[in-house]
Amino acid sequence: MPFGTFELRNAEGVVLAHSIRLSSGRLSKGHVLTVNDIETLVGEGIDSVVALRVGPDDLLEDEASREIANAIAPDYLRFSEATTGRVNVYAKIDGIFVADKAVVDELNRIDPAITLACLADHVPVRTGDMVATVKIIPLAVSRDKVRAATGLLSRSTAFEVKPYRPRTVTLVATELPSLKTSVMDRTARLLEQRLSISGSRLINERRVPHATEPLAETLRQVTRDRNDERAMIIVFGASAVADFDDVIPAAIRAAGGEVEHVGMPVDPGNLLVLGRIGETPVVGAPGCARSPKENGFDWVLNRLLVGEEPTAFDIQGMGVGGLLMEIPSRPQPRDVKARKPHDVTVGGLLLAAGQARRMGQGGPHKLLAEFEGVPLVRRTAAMLAASQLDPVVAVVGHRREEIEESLTGLDLGVVFNPDYASGMASSLIAGFSVPAMKPCDGVLVMLADMPGITAGHLDKLVSAFKEAGGGVIVRSVSDGKRGNPIILPRATFDAVMRLEGDVGARALIESSGLPMLDIDIGPAAHLDVDTPEAVTAAGGVLKR
Repeated sequence: MPFGTFELRNAEGVVLAHSIRLSSGRLSKGHVLTVNDIETLVGEGIDSVVALRVGPDDLLEDEASREIANAIAPDYLRFSEATTGRVNVYAKIDGIFVADKAVVDELNRIDPAITLACLADHVPVRTGDMVATVKIIPLAVSRDKVRAATGLLSRSTAFEVKPYRPRTVTLVATELPSLKTSVMDRTARLLEQRLSISGSRLINERRVPHATEPLAETLRQVTRDRNDERAMIIVFGASAVADFDDVIPAAIRAAGGEVEHVGMPVDPGNLLVLGRIGETPVVGAPGCARSPKENGFDWVLNRLLVGEEPTAFDIQGMGVGGLLMEIPSRPQPRDVKARKPHDVTVGGLLLAAGQARRMGQGGPHKLLAEFEGVPLVRRTAAMLAASQLDPVVAVVGHRREEIEESLTGLDLGVVFNPDYASGMASSLIAGFSVPAMKPCDGVLVMLADMPGITAGHLDKLVSAFKEAGGGVIVRSVSDGKRGNPIILPRATFDAVMRLEGDVGARALIESSGLPMLDIDIGPAAHLDVDTPEAVTAAGGVLKR
């Protein structure tokens, strides 16, 4: 596969390594040059190209990636068309993505030209999620190397999506005088939420004293009443497990069951118990499972919900990656000292990249409408720049030049989002990717089309965030109804970077498990101007 610069007289059939712009159009990277192409290039004064000549034993990038993807077992997976040497793989169902690292590593070591990237092992996925991608790095690759890759994938399972197998779950909670009833009620609600994604149901709840014999008797009753392959028991102890012979493992054995393992190298989640009574799995949940935040309980529960039977060996292999995010309410040894308000930093992110589709095709841009003689986008940006937010960054996209001109002279950064047409997620990612934002304890996200928001409103939100120590989500509300702007703490930044499509932060907020502060700022929280009529009603003057 000779690669380099080819004189046009010898270039028929070569594959372009780079795109070439012409007065009559464009020849794309990966294009195979024809006689007509060469005549056009000569006419444009071009005498050579950087390209690759493919031999009879080579495959072009798209054909190679297609063949490799076709060797992957298609169960519950959807594959994109091959383009630029890439085939993306998507989940067709809700379930758990399972990967065999040894197989993936072996494939990636066949040749540097062939790559397979996928999600981490045993993570939940939803229908439509991308789970893997096959990418050929150069423009072509040896047919023998592709054959080695397809052979490996045909005889081994590199990855798969396992569908959920709905369970009928009984919750058994042990009681002590020190444990509030409200805590137990909340535990049941959170467990129902965890089970709902798989179609599983919490069908019964039992509360018993925190002692071995009452718990054992309850476990015996439950397994007698529901002894089928869908049944599962989850035990929440009123006190943490402190020994292999503590109440929960002892009760499982006393009920005629077996204890598979006590403890796990996942934090939070260390104090988990896994056992079985007959065919019914019994999980002694660690205390951290009373929080919606991800913890070791989720790792074991997910496996059970797709029909796996995790063993002690499986659990003991969970240490790498097992140091999970903080749970704000969790005490020592992971306690974090409360921060003083003046130590908490908050940046401001102005979203001004949208296409304003509701303004009409080819119509005026709402962000350029003038309020008291000032374009709305400048008015909003100036307010952020004059606040206690630092730094302030505006994300621009649609009609970039006009928006940037409106922001000239303001003390803020401007970043262009080339993917603005894909929706809000790309603008959030562009803004949160700015290096100056990364050290912030929180970022206030502001929509540029909200003329009712004042500096006083922003100060009220920022002050609440700082007084709370910087570890909460702050939401603007009016009469109890959520609106904008919002402040996202550092703990959410990684999740923001994983957003896709026309999705804002709402889903992220609802699943974060972080404490929330709702700050009432009045009707301004709901006033955005998405239509010409809304601009006019808010006091704006539309400009072309």
